[in-house]
Amino acid sequence: MSFPGRLRTLLTAAWLLLTTTAGSADEIYVAVASNFSRTLQTIATRFEAATGHRINMSVGATGKHYAQIRHGAPFDIFFAADSRRPALLESENIALPGSRFTYALGKLVLWSPREGYVDDQGSILETEDFSHLAIANPRLAPYGKAAKEVLQARKLWDALKGRTVRGENIGQTFQFVKSGNAELGFVAWSQIRQPGKPVSGSFWDIPQQLYTPIRQQAVLLKRSKPAQAFASFVKSNTAQAIIRESGYDLP
Repeated sequence: MSFPGRLRTLLTAAWLLLTTTAGSADEIYVAVASNFSRTLQTIATRFEAATGHRINMSVGATGKHYAQIRHGAPFDIFFAADSRRPALLESENIALPGSRFTYALGKLVLWSPREGYVDDQGSILETEDFSHLAIANPRLAPYGKAAKEVLQARKLWDALKGRTVRGENIGQTFQFVKSGNAELGFVAWSQIRQPGKPVSGSFWDIPQQLYTPIRQQAVLLKRSKPAQAFASFVKSNTAQAIIRESGYDLP
């Protein structure tokens, strides 16, 4: 039993109570990277039940959200799949100073829904046994950038360009593989992991040293007490347990 952990949870609960009793329920507009959308929805459901506030989520590629925010999209919080875009928004005086924090560390895997197809070294990438390899757009999606780094480290980026199909974000990339439009693809570990269930298909758990760590950060975009309360809730023990259970490491 950790007293500091319990104290942090109690302080979070007190903060939520203060923000909800100060006025009526509010709408909170959140931009979230597609890899984290399912996890954030679970967290949001808990938060809504505790506060009465409502979370409206816009799911998409981190690069696309960043461009929308720079052009005035009315989001309260941005949950990116990297640290670069939140840092840029902070340096451009768009995000609130000092509000940026790391909420999760993402993991990249090579996955196929077909059993026994992908081995634990990713050797299939060096064969002719597939026609299409799905990756997220490296210019827009941090998981796509990580996938490109893995292929470059294996000296396969140029050789496989003709067989890659690109999703706008990691969510679309996952659908390419799940639907069979690509035999395999680079996806987020959180997309194929379901708590309490074995992972379907086959996958390569890619060594972290083959790609830049996927440090996923959030940043506040408006001075809003409900938005601040939600950011605090994401840092709570309750939300952190959900994040870890969903297949992420914690900072």
